[in-house]
Amino acid sequence: MKSGALRWLICVKKRNGMALKGHRPTAAERLHMARVADLGCIVCRNLGFGDRPCELHHVYGKTKKGTHLKVLPLCFEHHRMGSDKEPISRHPYKKRFIDAYGTEESLLNQVDTILNESLDSYR
Repeated sequence: MKSGALRWLICVKKRNGMALKGHRPTAAERLHMARVADLGCIVCRNLGFGDRPCELHHVYGKTKKGTHLKVLPLCFEHHRMGSDKEPISRHPYKKRFIDAYGTEESLLNQVDTILNESLDSYR
């Protein structure tokens, strides 16, 4: 099992039966989320901090169809630490986060590009 899949499974297990909003990810969505988690925090990567363990941020929430395919790998600090100063957290400072690091859509496109390049190298 890849480290991203393991990190994702640990995150799910830590919830200890708590009800989650949205639908349960399919096998394909779980694989995608594991690949994304393996990248490490996308913001830290862009800032030159290398591969940092990450959490997955669902860009469009967790209830829409295909939403588990639209996730960003963010470290705790960039995801939900709650700081409005560097490092700026996405929750609850969305506007400051976007101003500092780019839109979620642009980061999502970057993640998709990295994943596609890694797939191309295996072909």
